[in-house]
Amino acid sequence: MKLIGAGSHPDRPQVDHDLIFTVPNILTVLRFMGVPLFVWLVLSEQEYGFAVLVLVIMGSTDWIDGYIARRFDQTSKLGRILDPMADRAALLAVAVTLAIAGVVQWWYLAALLVPDATLAIASLIYFRSHPDLPVSIIGKIRTALLLIGTPLLVLSKLPIPLTEVYFVAAWTFLGLGLVGHWIAAYNYFWAILRKGKELKSDDGGRG
Repeated sequence: MKLIGAGSHPDRPQVDHDLIFTVPNILTVLRFMGVPLFVWLVLSEQEYGFAVLVLVIMGSTDWIDGYIARRFDQTSKLGRILDPMADRAALLAVAVTLAIAGVVQWWYLAALLVPDATLAIASLIYFRSHPDLPVSIIGKIRTALLLIGTPLLVLSKLPIPLTEVYFVAAWTFLGLGLVGHWIAAYNYFWAILRKGKELKSDDGGRG
């Protein structure tokens, strides 16, 4: 089974429906609701074991909701925007939590935040809202790497065997994820500029 684009039907094009209450959208909302639980477990209870479990569930639902959407024709315009936004917000919130807890350095949070902030500013300038761009393959791989690396890093803080192995594996995934994050942001930035200029050109032609 392929991991990226699993559940898609090669024999027919994907259609984004005008739907709101779909199983994938509900899973996306539930995934984001796991963030405050993670924050409470780490900062209030210092329960890193349960925090890892929450991260694993959040990461797995990211793949599951995409599979269900493609397999059962539940892709929607809302989900196309909501899913990547929930991923970005969750990863940033988790990074802030881990930085406060001393699990990661603040430079890691900055490395995540600067590209996203740049894209948000560009989107507001050109669209005053979400640019509604398709998620790139690099963006999907980036998210997967960060979703794998983060729980491994938290796992390395537990009093269990092989913590050094988990630590090295975590930063291997996170390092590759950060590289992918900046590459994806670079591509999205130019896609925003191109789409924005095309819309302005169309408006000018109609005017």
